[in-house]
Amino acid sequence: MTDNKKIEWALRVGVAGEFLGHGVFAIQGKADWIKWIGEMMGVDASLATTLLLLVGILDILVALIVLFRPMSKVLLWAVFWGFWTALVRPLVGLPIWDFVERFANWGAPLALYFFYRANKNT
Repeated sequence: MTDNKKIEWALRVGVAGEFLGHGVFAIQGKADWIKWIGEMMGVDASLATTLLLLVGILDILVALIVLFRPMSKVLLWAVFWGFWTALVRPLVGLPIWDFVERFANWGAPLALYFFYRANKNT
């Protein structure tokens, strides 16, 4: 396996794992996330739970696409969504370091996007 393939697969597995993990937490209805959705969108817990379920399904779909057939638009979505979900933490009152700690959530899909652009593989 070439070094480029090793880099590609390390990034693909990392991004897929991050989105799969978050997707499963979302489908399980992680209480803090339901509360944050309710606070930020001004909706009740029932609607927040439904929205979180949809987010979870989308996150798992992103994980599978990145793992099996990565596409530039999906990677750019992952960058945006990873950045936004990391940024939510300080917006709901957690320390800024909760955002900084999650730089890989958007940095890994961004790196994979640029990897493909540099190698013309997407």
